[in-house]
Amino acid sequence: MKNHILISLLACLSMFISGCNFLQGDKLPIEMVAFNSLTKEEKDKILVSPKDSSVKKVTVNDELSEQFGNNLIGKRLYAVIFNGTETDSVGKLIVYVDLNKETVVGKGYEKKTNN
Repeated sequence: MKNHILISLLACLSMFISGCNFLQGDKLPIEMVAFNSLTKEEKDKILVSPKDSSVKKVTVNDELSEQFGNNLIGKRLYAVIFNGTETDSVGKLIVYVDLNKETVVGKGYEKKTNN
């Protein structure tokens, strides 16, 4: 009898906890939204974790509009910059995400600076 009560109590508790998480509407962190948009080859370049990245807000200028189109000039986006992804020929991998943190607008690489 005690086992049935304990099992019922645990079942109710687990439904309550999962229901609370569902109601919160937790969204993926912006780094994971960006990471999930990458190809397997791009993901393989990230040796540590998608959280090993930096996020900053950028405004689409003429240079970025060449990648994304003129209709985005002046639009604010998040730039998720994945550390450790640079090579001899290209800089760090960058994924551009809309401010809603759900829509990936595009991706590219930083320009490599020659020192």
